Amino acid sequence: MREIVDSIGSEYVSNLFSKLPSGKKLRSKLILHISRDEKAPKLAAIVELIHLASLLHDDVIDEADMRRGVASVNSVYGDKSAIMLGDILYSKAYFELVSFKEEIAKTISNAVSLLSLGELNDVRLSKEFTPDEDEYFKMIYQKTASLIEASAVSAAVLSGKDAEAFSLYGKNLGLAFQIIDDVLDVSQDEKKLGKPAMNDFKEGKTTLPYIYLYNSLDEEGKERLRSLYGKEISKEDKAWIKENMVKTGALQKAMEKAKKLGYEALEAIDGEKNEALSEVIKEMIERDF
Repeated sequence: MREIVDSIGSEYVSNLFSKLPSGKKLRSKLILHISRDEKAPKLAAIVELIHLASLLHDDVIDEADMRRGVASVNSVYGDKSAIMLGDILYSKAYFELVSFKEEIAKTISNAVSLLSLGELNDVRLSKEFTPDEDEYFKMIYQKTASLIEASAVSAAVLSGKDAEAFSLYGKNLGLAFQIIDDVLDVSQDEKKLGKPAMNDFKEGKTTLPYIYLYNSLDEEGKERLRSLYGKEISKEDKAWIKENMVKTGALQKAMEKAKKLGYEALEAIDGEKNEALSEVIKEMIERDF
């Protein structure tokens, strides 16, 4: 990734890139676990640069101050620098992507279109409280799962493996990954998350735990939950949300949904006998940040 960024020839861009915190590298892990082709590391780097570009833009849209426990680029260097760095990473990633076969290039580029569409839908849905499970899954497929799915498919194509099986594996992994993120936003504290706890609801995101919670509350509870949407949440209200998340089983139900998707992902590639990919699912479901 650094080699690709440095090849741009801008010391300032390389310096900004060096400020980006390292994430879990889930997409590159998938690619390298699926394919042993000599071009796999480059494909992994391209996908990670695309993912980073999307996060830079995401932080500007959400006006986020923190990313992975450190100050976000937009909060330190400004929105314009964050947007342009994202554009540069996107453009350079596409430039490198054309060296791969057409099927791979189309798979990755189509996922980026879906990713952007998912971000747009996320913004649209944030305008009002929307406890619609179908809308939620459509949005997280586009915004999160599509690029993870494309990573798995592209790695399979690169190595001549069953692209359809790896498509289901990647899609379900991506959906489960986002659900776990949404659960952790409620269950973990700021120190563990690297961002404020229960930040999703404050930012106008109606995630799966909140959908399950809303549908389990009486009318008075539903009205109270709606009144907290998109606002700064007090300690008292946070305690009420957390208590009812547990009491109604909303958190547990969301976790069970993530696990079900994870098991289905493993079934899809059962014939591969790939222990590393099984570990990816296990680590993702059991993580606490």
